[in-house]
This record gives sequence, structure tokens and C-alpha cells, in this order.
Amino acid sequence: MVWIPRRTFRMGSDRHYPEEAPIREVTAGDFWIDQAPVTNRDFKAFVEATDWITQAEIAPRAEDYPGADPSMLTAASLVFTPSEGPVDLRNISNWWRFLPGAHWRAPYGPGSSIEGLDDHPVVHVAWSDVVAYAAWAGADLPTEAEWELAARGGLEDAEFAWGEEFAPGGQQMANTWQGEFPYQNTVEDGWVRTSPVGSYPPNGYGLVDMVGNTWEWTKDWWSSPSPDAPKSCCAASKPLAQIEADSIDPRDPARISRKVLKGGSHLCAPSYCRRYRPAARHAQPIDTSTSHVGFRCVFRPAAAD
Repeated sequence: MVWIPRRTFRMGSDRHYPEEAPIREVTAGDFWIDQAPVTNRDFKAFVEATDWITQAEIAPRAEDYPGADPSMLTAASLVFTPSEGPVDLRNISNWWRFLPGAHWRAPYGPGSSIEGLDDHPVVHVAWSDVVAYAAWAGADLPTEAEWELAARGGLEDAEFAWGEEFAPGGQQMANTWQGEFPYQNTVEDGWVRTSPVGSYPPNGYGLVDMVGNTWEWTKDWWSSPSPDAPKSCCAASKPLAQIEADSIDPRDPARISRKVLKGGSHLCAPSYCRRYRPAARHAQPIDTSTSHVGFRCVFRPAAAD
């Protein structure tokens, strides 16, 4: 783990997606954070020690999803599948498949395995899975502010975790998508899907894969700051139950709460998703696992509380 000292920093961005705005001053720090995302090797040790079964390996209960198509009530996870050509980028079903038999040991579905992927970040982990791992490790999940502070690596207002230029001198600094998403990946960075952690240079704090490779879970419930939100950090004024309820997508008939993901993934591309930046954020239903979402842990010394 790497120590992140306490400091006040400028969180968010006014230059990209509305959910990142406004920039505001936030104070965080005095915690340890994993240098790299939790890997398949790490997660395997947890499963062997605890007999944990991930959410992707358990069929959903019909009573939890009233009105659901019975064919969807099976153990499964979302797997990225490239399209054969240009598609409507407003419809994610053009590249995501709800694939029975896909889980952390079989990341691409039945017949696949993690052989040779020990040092790749574990994927297909839902919120309950990452919470269980963190508890076993005697750690916790980072808050959104903690994660963003760590990802910035000491740089103030920088566009990326390493500076202002995406590929300085032509060097790929993170595992992202090159080409036209979701059908043409030119693989200039050498990786079609996930890459071994630490394949790219660390940020100023010595942390790797804070951008690209896999999105990472954080503790915060999803919210979209309003344009007139105060540009300073303050305690939440709503009860926790209300904050959780507000995180739900009103279009979701199942009413599943959502957490904040950070960091972008190997599927982020200039042609579709410019979320390979510390300020970027994304909403993820807590019951959902995918082939491009992982996590890392933090440890907060008692003296820092």
C-alpha cells in the first residue's frame, strides 16, 4: 500500500461531463491505498480462504426482480462484445452481453479461464463481493474523494493522472481503447482487454492503473452535482437512507441503488467515452458486475479518524 497524506485539493472538472462539475475544494487523505487494483491472484486467495461465491455465480431471486424475464434470472454477468461495425452509441446493448456462466474465473464466459491472468485485475465483482474482500483483508473501499486525490498523484488541476497530454511523446500511459468504439480497436497499447497491473508508468504517488484497465468501485452513493452546487466541501445534509434512495436511476424498474465508479477502463475511447481521467465518474448498480469493473482497497489508521 501507498500512504496518501492529508491535503485540500480541487476535485472534479468543469471541462467534460456535467456529472463531474463543479470543481470544488475537498479535504481528504491520511490513508493507505493499494498500489494496484486487486488481482485475480489476490481474489483467488480470498475465495480459497472464505469459500466466497460471487454475485455473478448466484441466480437472482424472482421476488427481488418482479416482472423480470425468467430467462434473465440466471447466474450471469455482463461481457463486452465488440460490434461488427458502427452502431448507435446511445444503446449499450450493442456491445454488452448478459452472459450466463461469466464470472471472475471465466471472464469471457463458459470455456474461458483466468489461466495466465494472475496479475490482471479481477473483474465481474459486484458491490457485495468487493465489500466482503475488503473486510477479509482488514481494509475498506475508498471514498470518491479519497480515490480522486490518490489518482491525481499530487498534480493540481491536471487533465490526466500524469499531466496534460494524453500520450506524451506518443507513449501510451494507460490501457484504453484506440480506434472507433465499439468495433475497431487498433490495440496501439498492446492490450485488447485487461492488462497486467503495473504495465504502465505509476503516477506521482507511485500508484498504477488509476486510469484505464478497469473501472474501480468507491464507497460513495451516486449523485449528480447541480450546476449551482457550492464549490466547497461540506457534510451531507441528507440522511444516509435518503442519499442511497437518491442514487437510484428513475428509469430502473428494479430500483437498484448505485455507487460511484472511478478511473475509466480499457473500453474508454476518445470516440465514445473520455473518462480516462481522475475527475471522471460513472454510476454502477450495486447488483451488477461486468468484464471491465474491478477495485482496490484503502486502510485508514485509527489515529486519522
